Amino acid sequence: MPSTGLTVAVTGPTGDLGLGIVGALERSRAVMRVVGMARRRFDPAERGWRKTEYRQGDVTDARSVRELVKGADVVVHLAFAILSASEATRELNVTGSRLVFEESAKAGVERICYASSVAAYGFHEDNPDWLTEDVPPRGSPEHPYSHQKAEVEAVLGEVLAKYTSTVAYVFRPCIVAGPDAQTMLQEIPYFRLSEAMPDGVAGLLRALPLLKPVIPDPGTRFQLVHEQDVARAFVAGVQGLGEPGPYNLAGSGTLTMSDLADALGWYSVPIPKLAVEATAEIATRLPLVPDSVAWLHSVRKPVLMKTERARKLLRWRPTHTARRTLEAMVTPYREGLFAR
Repeated sequence: MPSTGLTVAVTGPTGDLGLGIVGALERSRAVMRVVGMARRRFDPAERGWRKTEYRQGDVTDARSVRELVKGADVVVHLAFAILSASEATRELNVTGSRLVFEESAKAGVERICYASSVAAYGFHEDNPDWLTEDVPPRGSPEHPYSHQKAEVEAVLGEVLAKYTSTVAYVFRPCIVAGPDAQTMLQEIPYFRLSEAMPDGVAGLLRALPLLKPVIPDPGTRFQLVHEQDVARAFVAGVQGLGEPGPYNLAGSGTLTMSDLADALGWYSVPIPKLAVEATAEIATRLPLVPDSVAWLHSVRKPVLMKTERARKLLRWRPTHTARRTLEAMVTPYREGLFAR
């Protein structure tokens, strides 16, 4: 039976992922109270949230975290620097996550629901074509976001081994998209390709007589998952459905950058995968490479996931395909609801 009357503490409630998850928790009959902690003040009433209360704090501050998790049945940990991930964000991403996990376990929290990522698997040539949860999350050292996501999962395992009364649900979504995922449309990692391409390819793009923006397409396929579907998985974890452990989350179908360009009404230009490989390999050996180059590694090897475990144990069914999710993401852009 799912748990009811729950108090849920949430880190990072105002991020793209947090907004959808808190909204779903608000609608869940199993949840009585939500406490959201963010560094910047937010007003839950502005979003129509009635169960949620605001706490100002930082995941790297022990006192803030301790006050947040006090009395909570479940902790949802979302706070994480994504696109700016680097050694400079390690304190927030890794040290802060350890603090959240440890203080939660010390406080007697029943469950931790952690937002990991497909990137935790790493972009390795020996990865299987389709990833299942049996594949260990190794991360990629040359890709800070990937490396730190895998490291945080290892940290969570250490904490759970020490505090055995707390269990964890680890969700590994692919690229999360939807009408509220504005950051993902503006900063989606694949857009970084055009910034990091070799001079020859970049020169070709600049030489084209363009009336619209251009997205380079190396042909690497990727998955999308709708923010609402991710939120539904988190609500299942919050209630304790299925069993603890890792869960891959992805909508059905795969896409390429040409599909994204078509949806936006932009151009796409095929580029040799060898150009991506060569640039990424060279960048790995250079000091102080820009963040945009680090993301090149995410298109060297497709990271496609199977989701049978979530479907079977959580009874999770994505209601949006990858293509429908893409359309939901780009529609606000096309309608001019936010500027790039």
